[in-house]
Amino acid sequence: MASADTFGAKGELNVGGRSYEIYRLSEVEGSESLPYSLKVLLENLLRTEDGANVTADHINALGQWDETAEPDTEIQFTPSRVLMQDFTGVPCIVDLATMREAVADLGGNPAKINPLAPAELVIDHSVQIDIFGRRDAFERNVDFEYGRNEERYQFLRWGQTAFDDFKVVPPGTGIVHQVNIEHLARVVFDRDGVAYPDTCVGTDSHTTMENGLGVLGWGVGGIEAEAAMLGQPISMLIPRVVGFKLTGEIPPAATATDVVLTITQMLREHGVVGKFVEFYGEGVSAVPLANRATIGNMSPEFGSTCAIFPIDDVTIDYLRLTGRSEEQLALVEAYAKEQGMWLDGSAEPRFSEKLELDLSTVVPSIAGPKRPQDRIVLTDAKQQFALDVKNYGVEGDLRSAPVAASGGEHEHGQLELKDGAVVISSITSCTNTSNPSVMMAAAMLAKNAVEKGLQVKPWVKTSMAPGSQVVTDYYEKAGMWPYLEKLGYHLVGYGCTTCIGNSGPLPEEISKTINDNDLAVTSVLSGNRNFEGRINPDVKMNYLASPPLVIAYALAGTMDFDFDTEPLGQDGEGNDVFLKDIWPAPVDVERTIQESITQEMFTKGYADVFAGDERWKGLDTPEGDTFEWAQDSTYVRKAPYFDGMEQEPAPVEDISGARVLALLGDSVTTDHISPAGAIKADSPAGKYLAEHGVDKKDFNSYGSRRGNHEVMIRGTFANIRLKNLLLDGVEGGFTRNFLADGEQTTIFEASQAYQEAGVPLVILAGKEYGSGSSRDWAAKGTTLLGVKAVIAESYERIHRSNLIGMGVVPLQFPNGDTADSLGLDGTETFDIAGIAELNEGRTPKTVKVTATKESGETVTFDAVVRIDTPGEADYYRNGGILQYVLRSLVKA
Repeated sequence: MASADTFGAKGELNVGGRSYEIYRLSEVEGSESLPYSLKVLLENLLRTEDGANVTADHINALGQWDETAEPDTEIQFTPSRVLMQDFTGVPCIVDLATMREAVADLGGNPAKINPLAPAELVIDHSVQIDIFGRRDAFERNVDFEYGRNEERYQFLRWGQTAFDDFKVVPPGTGIVHQVNIEHLARVVFDRDGVAYPDTCVGTDSHTTMENGLGVLGWGVGGIEAEAAMLGQPISMLIPRVVGFKLTGEIPPAATATDVVLTITQMLREHGVVGKFVEFYGEGVSAVPLANRATIGNMSPEFGSTCAIFPIDDVTIDYLRLTGRSEEQLALVEAYAKEQGMWLDGSAEPRFSEKLELDLSTVVPSIAGPKRPQDRIVLTDAKQQFALDVKNYGVEGDLRSAPVAASGGEHEHGQLELKDGAVVISSITSCTNTSNPSVMMAAAMLAKNAVEKGLQVKPWVKTSMAPGSQVVTDYYEKAGMWPYLEKLGYHLVGYGCTTCIGNSGPLPEEISKTINDNDLAVTSVLSGNRNFEGRINPDVKMNYLASPPLVIAYALAGTMDFDFDTEPLGQDGEGNDVFLKDIWPAPVDVERTIQESITQEMFTKGYADVFAGDERWKGLDTPEGDTFEWAQDSTYVRKAPYFDGMEQEPAPVEDISGARVLALLGDSVTTDHISPAGAIKADSPAGKYLAEHGVDKKDFNSYGSRRGNHEVMIRGTFANIRLKNLLLDGVEGGFTRNFLADGEQTTIFEASQAYQEAGVPLVILAGKEYGSGSSRDWAAKGTTLLGVKAVIAESYERIHRSNLIGMGVVPLQFPNGDTADSLGLDGTETFDIAGIAELNEGRTPKTVKVTATKESGETVTFDAVVRIDTPGEADYYRNGGILQYVLRSLVKA
């Protein structure tokens, strides 16, 4: 649709003999001093102004933005494209396929269900590290991956042919966010002769990695992404923008990972949930693009919506290195300069709040044992571990147990496994494998270690899972693979692996020793997430570290280690070797990178990125506009969200007689709500798969089965580390069924009993409810369990909007109140009055909650309604965002 162009902003930009239509920001008063990120939003509104969803008042509100005010102006943001990975992408395509049938049922045209903006999906979350420490690990893991996931991959290939403007990057190519910055990101779009900033939302919270390139975008739930694909703008409030000034340079001993962990801690402490973060200052031009991307990637870890860098020469140089055309580079530079979006290091835009970091003060760090923001200075790590391990059942000294060797003695003699042992050491995840400075540092540290005669401890499961094939190429050219492989870091796959919970099983005797003796062992990974129960079911404590430190900890073999005072081993002459003796000098790392990375590596690697290998091409793929659902499939099933849906939504009703399904504490993540990792045999999901003829070895992960709602409902709140405070000292997916005298049962079974009896459910929770991944199944599973409302102390952005998108109302305890302070223990019956006001077109600020105890005593309080925009109110009234979009399409 053409813009109403009230401001006369439409004009021309000539670049290299070509003319592009653009919308000039200079026509809007106040635009010049806006932060870069808001300039991108302003252009978006100018281009999509239609007088209804986007009006001149919205545009003026952005131009005249009051940086000191609390957000209260709603705008409609239309992203240029949508990015998905396969865990979140499969349910998106399941929903779109189901919507095609639902449109036909309501008398509409199924072909209307098509992405209106480019949608790209990268299969990167499904490779698991079954095989490691050997040359054929990559090939064998990919074989396993295809064996487990054939049904899903056939379905995605069908989607690639059935939907317009939808492309799939096949398995074994790279990690979605690295493929995005190295190839998919446009930075400036050229579509139908119009030039405009590339904006992109993705179904993975780390979509913010593209912020390092100046691309505005963030993670959304799959449900919001589907709506965006179908042309539905994203409703948002004009945010506060935190200016983060960078000065100085990183010291020799520190890495980009250390910078990121420092920034993560600073911003979590400052409080940036729901805000934009933007980097500025003279120091920005000295930050390499890979470091910018690493910082942008961690935005969900500090809680901001985005963490963005403006466009400058560093951006252009990176686009050139990664093989973008000279025509594209010229357009990006000319457009950014024309629109005032080119970095001016001396200028200070209007910011709501400001922070500053002198990069020279950054020191080597790790983070753990269960949250990315819990940074530990490396020199304090041994001391801190001794304190933290006490929270994992270790009283007094660290315990040890002999490892029973299967089939005789270990080649290394009798092994002792101790609390704190590092049993997983994994270089993985987009956060760091996209960054040559830390990847080459790891390889050179490995080379130095091998030359000193050091070895990784025999109980450590080692792995190397780069984010793109370019990493393999530059390791090859630099001659680094022999050293990495000597320490066990063979290529295991190009995917998220350990970071998403696909670390694969530990060797049987190691796993048995851990579990028989209840040892508190550790993992060290170069990822961005270390939540409880995420990395591996045998591992209680998880630490994030730079790639060179990942290897250093494998050489040490334990978290109970001080690198300054304890040697990693001895050299050939019997001299002690310390970490400082093998740590590569940054100048040597930089020289090796310059000698090893070429533009050709990128152009060759991405030349035919959507084609795939013979395995992908050989998949037997269904055809047709609508999908033929296989009735016996345990991977892909028709979604139930539109069953019995009418053209007009039913009126919203108040909630009465609700019982508490779970009473939860602070920092409950989307991993706790909807785990992505292994499926336990004795869990409801495991039993369902067994009943459907699936062998335990073929259970795969929750993440891979997100196309089957039957598995996912049973997996909701099934994380092995979930603590439901309705029960004492019990971990996992359990609750009390108050219809059966409060007896302990699984959350799924209790939900079934409540739903059969027509009893609605609520969840009570603490602070930061739903932090972590933009996992739509955390909201989908919640609604399918019969939960009508969540009452929490505070929410993370994505999960709150996902709940509304699935028809669950997010409520907040009054400021300063908690379930505990109100005297609630979860045994009460809840009535929530006032939600029905939404039927009159109003969103109530608060609703009255009455909790009735078994004694008849009542507790009443006014809960804040966290439906924050009129758009969200429309979604909730319709029972969810997809129902709203579907009805809109049929009406149109």
